[in-house]
Amino acid sequence: MDENLEVEIESLNLDGRGIGQRDGKQVYIAGVLPEERVRYVPVKSRPRHEVGRMEALLRSSPQRVAPECAHFGFFQGACGGCSLQHLDAAAQLTAKQHMLEELLWQIAGIRPQTLLPPIDGPIWGYRHRARLSVRYVRRRDEVLVGFRERARGFVADIQSCAVLAERVSDLLMPLRALVAGLSIRERLPQIDVAVGDQSIVLVARVLDTPSQDDCEALLSFGRAHGVSMWLQPGGPDTAAPLDGNADVLSLSLPEFGITLPFAPMDFTQVNHQLNTVLVSRALELLAPEPDDVVVDFFCGLGNFTLPLATRARQVIGLEGSTKLVARAEQAAQHNGLAQRTVFTARELFDWNVQDWAWLVNTYGAKTTAANRIDRVLIDPPRAGALAVVQSLAETRTPPERLVYVSCNPETLARDTAVLIHKGGWQLQAAGIVNMFPHTAHVESMAVFVK
Repeated sequence: MDENLEVEIESLNLDGRGIGQRDGKQVYIAGVLPEERVRYVPVKSRPRHEVGRMEALLRSSPQRVAPECAHFGFFQGACGGCSLQHLDAAAQLTAKQHMLEELLWQIAGIRPQTLLPPIDGPIWGYRHRARLSVRYVRRRDEVLVGFRERARGFVADIQSCAVLAERVSDLLMPLRALVAGLSIRERLPQIDVAVGDQSIVLVARVLDTPSQDDCEALLSFGRAHGVSMWLQPGGPDTAAPLDGNADVLSLSLPEFGITLPFAPMDFTQVNHQLNTVLVSRALELLAPEPDDVVVDFFCGLGNFTLPLATRARQVIGLEGSTKLVARAEQAAQHNGLAQRTVFTARELFDWNVQDWAWLVNTYGAKTTAANRIDRVLIDPPRAGALAVVQSLAETRTPPERLVYVSCNPETLARDTAVLIHKGGWQLQAAGIVNMFPHTAHVESMAVFVK
């Protein structure tokens, strides 16, 4: 391979690598930005693209900035938790908006009628949920706690983290010392962190039973640092408090007067502050009327369902997990919204138009013409909601309005194509939510109308 190649970087892809064009091939290079020219060495070549490693930055982008974190970079051993700290924060928003627009155009052949202003918030100390990898390095007699290295599977040697909530970042070095003193230090591969409004829980994944001394050390650590210590000997459902006191975590949605209890292993948004804005904006875009019946697909703990219930007559929350359905019902009861919500467990990846008809006939508002469901909110995992949108494209009794909250712009674009080209929906508006600053992760919202 030629060792002295140059390329102009045009854009970023979904993992934050720069994209250039050379000899009819797309070239992907980590650590470079649009408007930059670089010298690179190819490390992997395919007929239509190649992956390169930057050797020299020949022209720098005006949006390039010095990273906040000493552990960030594209050198061997660099932490892989972030991918865009070298890009100005405002430029990150522009790049993510561009990614969303381009995917909607490339996959769905559509551009939104309106581009929503980006939803932005704190760019440091925003992570309230994380899975920390743990590794005992025998040759150094040292424990590492943090995220994986960018290019390899090793745990990065980090002492702090600028995107973790400050109280969690401050625990990284004490956790290294704690695990180093345990008899099971080689059998503790990860620690899940869950931060609530008032408390923090650390869940240690243990592959062997900890000794009595280990348990005492863990409890002592929890008392000293004001955190609750849990152990997880098997799957997520085996996580339990070490001292037997299952303190309930919670996050608040003050605009709606709602407190959402959750367990440490439950899914909640990583960025709690932005979540409050996300929920508010989603309801504003969905615009439920007081007499409306609304369906919330992939409702989880009720993050959208319960706020919707303060605005609509009835909200039906659908979720694949019976455990989450039970948790959502408890949250509705806790917030005095049990009479205005219905939660049910359904397999949403196998959903079809007959299921939609069942939903309308069972829960739809009674009218002189027919039952109706007025509005729908969809907040699926990264796999998207293909089966659900296909049912909404096929049904003769569609809702008036649909808001789709997405954590994967590729599946959002795919599902948009179904709604528009098969169902006759219109993409009224779309925009990004900067839920994960300094990463290439694109959270977005789209509004569809019939």
